[in-house]
Amino acid sequence: MSNAFATEWTAVLLAAVVGLMAMIAMFIGNLILSPKRASQLKGIPYECGIIPGPYQWSQMQIRYYVFAIDFLIFDVEAVFLFPWALLLDGMDVVMFYSMILFIGLLFFGILYGWKKGVLQWR
Repeated sequence: MSNAFATEWTAVLLAAVVGLMAMIAMFIGNLILSPKRASQLKGIPYECGIIPGPYQWSQMQIRYYVFAIDFLIFDVEAVFLFPWALLLDGMDVVMFYSMILFIGLLFFGILYGWKKGVLQWR
């Protein structure tokens, strides 16, 4: 075992020990310093200050999820489009037209959603 190897791993071990000791010190400090007053409000499922009422049926709005899915679809398109645009100069014909097909499919998808009224905020 060389001297440089031992020095590097000694620094790693020392950093790990210091980190572990700091974590243990924080847990012990939390146990010692935190208030421990039990109350009925702390026993409810949500500690947000709002007392939960009786269960009521509510209709879930799907439009938020549809907008999120549309955003993810076109975000993924951008992830594939940036490297493609960077390599556009040295690209062969198959790669070029495959990306054009990909963009076309996404374009027809957005047109379909637009025609169905998915993008209308009611």
